[in-house]
Amino acid sequence: MSKSKAIIANRLSKEYRLGELYSHRSLRDALSGLFKRRRSRRGAEKRTIWAVKDVSFEVEEGEVLGVVGRNGAGKSTLLKLLSRITYPTYGSIKIRGRVAALLEVGTGFHQELTGRENIYLNGSILGMKKREIDAKLDEIVAFADVDMFLDTPIKRYSSGMRLRLGFAVAAHLEPDVLLVDEVLAVGDMGFQKKCISAMDDLHAGGRTVVFVSHNMAAVENLCPRAIWIDGGKVRDDGDSRSVIQHYLSTFSTADASSADLRDVEGRRGSGEARYTRVEILDSEGQPQSMVRTGGSFCIRLYYEAFKKISQPHFGVEVYTNFGTLVTSLNTWTTGLNVESIPVGAGHIDVDVDSFPLVPDRYYLSFWLASVGPKYDHVDHCLVLDVEAADVHDTGRELDTRFGIMYMPCKWHLPSNESGAAAAALSKVERQVPDGIS
Repeated sequence: MSKSKAIIANRLSKEYRLGELYSHRSLRDALSGLFKRRRSRRGAEKRTIWAVKDVSFEVEEGEVLGVVGRNGAGKSTLLKLLSRITYPTYGSIKIRGRVAALLEVGTGFHQELTGRENIYLNGSILGMKKREIDAKLDEIVAFADVDMFLDTPIKRYSSGMRLRLGFAVAAHLEPDVLLVDEVLAVGDMGFQKKCISAMDDLHAGGRTVVFVSHNMAAVENLCPRAIWIDGGKVRDDGDSRSVIQHYLSTFSTADASSADLRDVEGRRGSGEARYTRVEILDSEGQPQSMVRTGGSFCIRLYYEAFKKISQPHFGVEVYTNFGTLVTSLNTWTTGLNVESIPVGAGHIDVDVDSFPLVPDRYYLSFWLASVGPKYDHVDHCLVLDVEAADVHDTGRELDTRFGIMYMPCKWHLPSNESGAAAAALSKVERQVPDGIS
């Protein structure tokens, strides 16, 4: 391996055979399962799926690589292959140095051991000596904020505590390569900031990081380069900004006024109720292909319930073209309590009186859930193009130089200063001030 390469993946592929995972609690169950498998295989074709197929890439030492893609695209399988949790069907991986991985909450922890014991266990697995782990222990505990529970078995930890400790261990025990899967999907904002800062520190120290996330803003800011995985294959590899734009542009194939949601891939939820279509309508109930800053419109969500759904909540999420959540419009926060929806089709409307975002391209996601289960969640499935508007009636339109949102406001001077200000204003040419880039 070249000295400058931390990771070399060559035609990396992983095939899974569907229906081959069996768990037996007794010898009788095992024998019964063996008989059933033999009987079911007679005349039946093997059903397989390639979670990762012919993936090749290289990562330089000290590089931070982002990996993006839809749910089920193969991102997590790729990290499991890199961390050798599972082995490829064919292809090869070469990694220089010690590898630490945070792939799922609690991965790598022994549930019966305490937090302290797990820190030393993980350090030993990475090949560190006890005195090296001793030197890092206080930093790990402080980062994870678990000092009160350090000598409590991990099985008593909440998922958040496990995540914090898992990331702290992975980041502080000096790995040469850190593999991180969706660490920003769990935890509060303060912890997420600490994670990003820690990955920045690793990068500054010459460590290599492979970062999988659905947070496009984090990927863009943290990773100069990104890979887009789709259907187990590399669809794009390059500058993170251009890769993210290419990736997000594929989410919506419909026109801007409507989208058929019945066959959207990568949706989440139980499927007991699902969105089937969405429309953007004007005040007359007609399809509207675009909206304006400060303008009004209606989002009509069509759904189908396959059983009676009690106390459902409907939600619309608006994202920037780099995946930053701008706002969530939902029935829970607005206090609309729907007692139930019956089996069959229906629709619900959300009226937006004054859209506050400046001209740009945005993406809409939709979810349908109740207090416990989530029935449906479709990501970035409708493009919303916002056009410029003279919202202040001054002949000056807002654009992205002024941020991402429009906030109605009025400026005024005290009466004793307004006359002098007006006189001064008449002598000033109408031009863009220096403060506006």
